[in-house]
Amino acid sequence: MPRMYTRSGDKGETGLFSGERVPKDSLRVEAYGTVDELSSWIGYARSLTDDKDIDHVLENLQRDLSLACADLATRPTRERLRKDAQVTDAMVKRLEADIDRLDAELPPLSTFIIPSGTEAAMALNVARTVARRAERRTVSLAQREELNSQLVPYLNRLSSLLFVLTRVVNKRSCVTETK
Repeated sequence: MPRMYTRSGDKGETGLFSGERVPKDSLRVEAYGTVDELSSWIGYARSLTDDKDIDHVLENLQRDLSLACADLATRPTRERLRKDAQVTDAMVKRLEADIDRLDAELPPLSTFIIPSGTEAAMALNVARTVARRAERRTVSLAQREELNSQLVPYLNRLSSLLFVLTRVVNKRSCVTETK
């Protein structure tokens, strides 16, 4: 069994999938590190709910985010962008379908709501804010380097879905939104 440490990052660098070494504080590492953090928050939210429908949606998101990390941890070439993109338009469309399906359960918003409610809803609210940060980091990276064109739309829809999920979790738990 290999060791859990390699010492290869002791000088402040890490390896991309290509084997290329980059500083641990590079924008690319910041982007995929934030996506990884987001997946952990979603996993935490999963541990706080026993709603099978919500859990299924969240599990799919975690699987998607592992693909987004792979996209971000690989410096793409034009050829790779065409052939091996991890995050796809179909995934973005699935998020939109989930948003539409879940939002249909909710009353329309007429004012801002304050993040509050169940522990699961609060974990999802934190995940939503981390998703926004992941999107900002990815946008910054995309301004400097070529990326899979579906990454930013995916992260944008994901934060919207997480917002809807917080509301659904609270509604299904009979918790009133704080306005």
